[in-house]
Amino acid sequence: MGALGAATADDGAAQTPLERGAYLVNGVMACANCHTPVDANGPVLSKALAGGRLFDTPAFKVYASNITPDRETGIGAWSEAELRSFLTTGIRPSKVPVAPIMPVAFYKALTLGDLNAVVGYLRSVQPVRNELPSADYRQPFAHQEAPFANKAFREADLQVPAKRGMYLVTLGHCLECHTLMGKDGHDYGTAAGKGGRIFAGPWGESRSSNITAHSDAGLGNWTDDEIKRAITQGVSRDGRKLKPPMAFAAYARISPQDLDAIVAFLRTLKPLE
Repeated sequence: MGALGAATADDGAAQTPLERGAYLVNGVMACANCHTPVDANGPVLSKALAGGRLFDTPAFKVYASNITPDRETGIGAWSEAELRSFLTTGIRPSKVPVAPIMPVAFYKALTLGDLNAVVGYLRSVQPVRNELPSADYRQPFAHQEAPFANKAFREADLQVPAKRGMYLVTLGHCLECHTLMGKDGHDYGTAAGKGGRIFAGPWGESRSSNITAHSDAGLGNWTDDEIKRAITQGVSRDGRKLKPPMAFAAYARISPQDLDAIVAFLRTLKPLE
């Protein structure tokens, strides 16, 4: 299965750990959105998951890591235990922390089965040599605690649509982009899901939408199908084309059952104007 191969299971809980890992990495978690380089023609598929996208902030200047199993420039020399630890703590085997552009705080929610599936899949993809510049850490930083990530999700929880949706939205780190920043980081306490963050890129500027259940400012009056279309096709309720960085192509891989669960959870988010 290639680095961007689709899972084959219809319900999102793939039939094998490898398929489940592919489904999560290439769909729900949208890892390629940062870890696959992009040129004028779009994603460079010959370097799928090989890193290279630049993130330049006052606190750090970093390039998304090569997460293919190349031994010299990727994760090929890491043990499974080291990779599991990195995905949930953000600490590399070298003891150097990853910049908070990597949403490891959300990945603490991963069930053990899904964590093992993601690790197994990443170790199975085609190794790609892609040497990248070292990170430039300019200021101290920390990984902010993420909403819902410490819920200790159990397999039984994932059979309840809204709880399954909470789990999937957490793995997709949706609230990372759809929550305003305050002076101490994301304002998850009073603005979770309210949207309003501005993102600049080749597409110009985009502003994250309000995904709470507010009837006017948010999704409260949207139908289920309209929400699903926005997630998977990048089309708003009024037909307007939505802009990146939301990973519509990855989310198009999400199963119908999981989309239903995501919508069920989004409808529980406190309405915010």
